[in-house]
Amino acid sequence: MSDPAANTQDEQNVSGKKTGEVFFYHMTRSPLEATLPVLLQRSLEAGWKICLRGTDPKRMDWLDERLWTASDDGFLPHGQSGGPHDANQPVLLTTQTEIPNQAEALISVDGAAVSADEMERMTRVSILFDGNDPDAVAHARSQWKEVVAAGCTAKYWSQESGRWEMKVSS
Repeated sequence: MSDPAANTQDEQNVSGKKTGEVFFYHMTRSPLEATLPVLLQRSLEAGWKICLRGTDPKRMDWLDERLWTASDDGFLPHGQSGGPHDANQPVLLTTQTEIPNQAEALISVDGAAVSADEMERMTRVSILFDGNDPDAVAHARSQWKEVVAAGCTAKYWSQESGRWEMKVSS
């Protein structure tokens, strides 16, 4: 599977209640600034508004700059939270827990928290973590346990072979 963001169908549990999918991206070959634009573009192509949540405002400033120049043939429309047009942003970068742009997809970077409610109501949650950072890997493992405990579908994607492949699904 070379295109992990292409599958946009919702999962349903036994009771028929909609539950989202939580995709874990274990980045070992590509850094965040290379992986993130691809996931954002695929999510936009699926018709989703996206909330990109991080933990450090300076890091979000850095990502904001990278996203403006991520593509040679266009740009990824986005903005940082705190402006007058937050609700209209197709991709909103934030460190806050509020999601003012009514996103269908949530992307968590740098260990940003994702609530059980968000896991259940979002069409897709993606958790990107640096596989070369033992603390990030340990944090992602604890997030995986939270996803499973919330009854949501968790999918683990690895790029150890050189391309993204789903290795495990709960």
